[in-house]
Amino acid sequence: MANALIIVDVQNDFCEGGSLAVAGGADVAAGISRLLAAEPDRWDHLVATKDYHVDPGEHFGDPPDYVDSWPRHCVVGTAGSEFHPNLETGRVEAIFHKGEHAAAYSGFEGHAGDGECLADWLRARRVDRVDLVGIATDHCVRATALDAAREGFGTTVLLDLTAAVAPMTLDVALRAMDGAGVTMLGEPVIRAA
Repeated sequence: MANALIIVDVQNDFCEGGSLAVAGGADVAAGISRLLAAEPDRWDHLVATKDYHVDPGEHFGDPPDYVDSWPRHCVVGTAGSEFHPNLETGRVEAIFHKGEHAAAYSGFEGHAGDGECLADWLRARRVDRVDLVGIATDHCVRATALDAAREGFGTTVLLDLTAAVAPMTLDVALRAMDGAGVTMLGEPVIRAA
């Protein structure tokens, strides 16, 4: 069996200067790159997810409520939808786009360019264990981790390489992941703005 690293939504719009920035996002991108350089053989496979919005309907709010609706972000064809430049993506084997026409938080809701979903892609490569890093701990990382566990993958979140939005939503996310049997390593840190 094999393991994989899932890099969740490390995109410009979710990092400092982006339309839906999470404090510490750029540092998370750089930290992931440092880890990949230091431990090049730690994972058999590397994949990434992207928020990839065309017209996600009520997912964009004017004004947003920051619960069910958000400022415009990660719109296809914009710089905000691209990976942050601090993230080294040379070894990423597949990118799973999510949320084109509806809200989507989990990478398991996404699909690769050929339409293959993340769970099928991992199973085709005999992956049984996944580690997750990325943005945001309390939203898309949480949703992806919960779906990974639900799909039967041994799931670990490397908290030091995630950035969270707020203490209250982080606490809810940590309790949900713990309750689903997700292993969490490191300290859940909310980086200062």
